Amino acid sequence: MDHNIEKRLITLEKLAYRMENLVPLPGTGLRLGLDAMLGFVPVVGDSLALIPAAYIIRSAHTMGAPRRMLIRMGLNVGVDLIIGFVPLIGDAFDIAWNANTKNVTLLRGYLETQTAHAEWARAAVTFEAEPA
Repeated sequence: MDHNIEKRLITLEKLAYRMENLVPLPGTGLRLGLDAMLGFVPVVGDSLALIPAAYIIRSAHTMGAPRRMLIRMGLNVGVDLIIGFVPLIGDAFDIAWNANTKNVTLLRGYLETQTAHAEWARAAVTFEAEPA
């Protein structure tokens, strides 16, 4: 994978980590991030959490993610937002549903697959171009 794309992915992974996995909850396998912390502030907090989520989706778009993936990413964020508006249930849901992490994982998988396909195609062309 291109070095610049890898750097951008790492930046997005760090952002998703901060938003969803920053602090471990003792005695559980769960982690709490800024998204869940912001969710404790009704309406405003959940709305502010949209900013990094939108940034991740926009970055995926600029990195060439297909429309279907962008829609899926939007649905991940939409579920997080809608259920996040429900008092208490939404706060618990924010801890468990990591839309940003899901979205960055989708993007990484897509880009790694595209890189593998491109390398395979390049190798096939090189193999056919060699004289016998």
